[in-house]
Amino acid sequence: MGTDNERSGSEMEKMLLLYKSFMARVTKFDEAASAGSRFLVSFQQGLEFVRRPALDRSSNLLKNISKANETERLTSYFNAGCIHANDGSQSLTKLHTCALGLHSLVNTAKTILIELEGLLEDVIKVLEAANEYLLPSQDEDIDARLMGEATNADEEETASSDSGRPELTEYATMMGVIYSMIKQDFVMQEKIVSALNLKLSSGELETYCTMCSLRPFIDDEIMHQAWSFMP
Repeated sequence: MGTDNERSGSEMEKMLLLYKSFMARVTKFDEAASAGSRFLVSFQQGLEFVRRPALDRSSNLLKNISKANETERLTSYFNAGCIHANDGSQSLTKLHTCALGLHSLVNTAKTILIELEGLLEDVIKVLEAANEYLLPSQDEDIDARLMGEATNADEEETASSDSGRPELTEYATMMGVIYSMIKQDFVMQEKIVSALNLKLSSGELETYCTMCSLRPFIDDEIMHQAWSFMP
């Protein structure tokens, strides 16, 4: 019996280490998502500035201002649509920088997602070691395999433990749920970044910014619960 307890404690220790590593990468993913949202807002602002219409030269107000302050510099400014000569180039540079930043962050997020998948593979191994159960098929998605292992391990734990503390299955299931949310969030971000171009309508850009800000696939209550699981 003592051997079983020692084995159970060893598997739990491994699971806790995996959970800490998993949540650390979730934090990095969230940071990348926040930075991406800021880049997208900057892209929106830069594009709207470039596309803003020239001032209406027929306006009586502009005519009065021009007459009251008739200088060569002011005349040139009005003729240029009230845009400085270098404003356009600066805005285009800003757009290019934002686009590069967004693509870089998508690559970073993809790398983190792959790392999360690797950790879930290790979680499955811990569950397999805990209940001596191997799934017959290895072709399923990582989250489907994880849920299968967790279900089986949960049956074992229910039969062998009356403890009220979190079990292996609770950590494993939580990681599976979070991975699923993050994967959907990543796909959304990737699609938005790949859709960016100078011809996007203001409405489309506003929708993209809202989606990146709200992150609809991320359940805040589940994330709060996940952090409460931290040892």
